[in-house]
Amino acid sequence: MDPLTQGFAGAALPQAAVRRTGAATAGLLGFLAGMAPDLDVLIRSSEDPLLFLEYHRQFTHSLVIIPFGGALCALLLHPLLGRRRGLTPLTTWLCCTLGYATHALLDACTTYGTQLFWPFSDVRVAWNVVSIIDPLFSLPLALAVGLAARTGRRGFAVAGLCWALAYLGLGVLQREQARALGEALARERGHAPVEVVAKPGFANILVWKTVYRAEGRFFVDAMRTGWAPLQCPGESLAVLDRARDLPWLDPASQQARDVERFRWFSAGYVALAAPGSDRVIDIRYSLVPNEIDALWSLQLNRAAEPAAHGAYRVHRGDSQAALPRLWHLLWAADC
Repeated sequence: MDPLTQGFAGAALPQAAVRRTGAATAGLLGFLAGMAPDLDVLIRSSEDPLLFLEYHRQFTHSLVIIPFGGALCALLLHPLLGRRRGLTPLTTWLCCTLGYATHALLDACTTYGTQLFWPFSDVRVAWNVVSIIDPLFSLPLALAVGLAARTGRRGFAVAGLCWALAYLGLGVLQREQARALGEALARERGHAPVEVVAKPGFANILVWKTVYRAEGRFFVDAMRTGWAPLQCPGESLAVLDRARDLPWLDPASQQARDVERFRWFSAGYVALAAPGSDRVIDIRYSLVPNEIDALWSLQLNRAAEPAAHGAYRVHRGDSQAALPRLWHLLWAADC
């Protein structure tokens, strides 16, 4: 999730659970600790553009690291906040650990992938039940945390946590409905049985992006769930075959290794941006669910030295044009 939502979730749990301190203090400690795991984005290299993909949501997000992450936050925050507000080191650690603990689990509810079981496994867990940014999830949670801090009534924090859990539960139901709609569309195309993956669209859990693999291609469609279900067929691209699509690429080169690193990061959902292109894209994300308009990619260079890395690219796209199309999918009677 976005950093502020992570902070609000981190604040709500110690506000609701720790009665040895005021809700404002517990919330502040939990808020800061709840955002702390994302400091791993600072692990970067000017020489290796993909390094941050390997470390973001890795060891700082592991379940086994939670008590140690909480301890490190407490070590920094107790002299600044905890001691000045009369807390014992143990109470500061408890608030920080509870706040830290919410982060990885909330991230795993999104689609990006979180290494919850590092160092035992590098599997990127993604439950696909909520968008990385979703105001309907975040704003009520933020309001509850603010009211708990202002009034000292922990019931507001409890209500905020209940809202968050209920919203995530609704996301699970919507995801399964989207998958069922996607499977039905695949059957209509003669692609059955296939595994359909459903991911929430941008900032909502009503319109979903479904992806499945059949006949050597990825098929990307949009499914609207809820009271007015709608299937909106989209685009398809050939699954990346390095030998076929990039015959010029030396398998022993660093760029070839970068392609495999990017494939791992993308959970295998990689394709060329277009036939003959030298750009490998992650097809999981786009502003409009039934379009293949990747938000990031790996740009290769045919003239590069064997030791040279590929270039990681972020594509913002034309959001002014995309958002009206997304709005249409949310509310219109047709695609």
